[in-house]
Amino acid sequence: MGSFSIWHWLIVLIVVLLIFGTKKLRNIGEDLGGAVKGFKQGMREDTPPPASNSGRVIDGEAEKK
Repeated sequence: MGSFSIWHWLIVLIVVLLIFGTKKLRNIGEDLGGAVKGFKQGMREDTPPPASNSGRVIDGEAEKK
């Protein structure tokens, strides 16, 4: 039973191409890539900047400015 050979994957690829066609698969790939790119950009914009240490108490002593 094990894993599939390269011939199994080639047959699956041919069947998928016959069902969906290359143009539709290309459009799906572009849409997916755009969604991932937009998600990464959104995550970078929503990340708050790192907090500065001014005025924090560290080890029981206040930092001096």
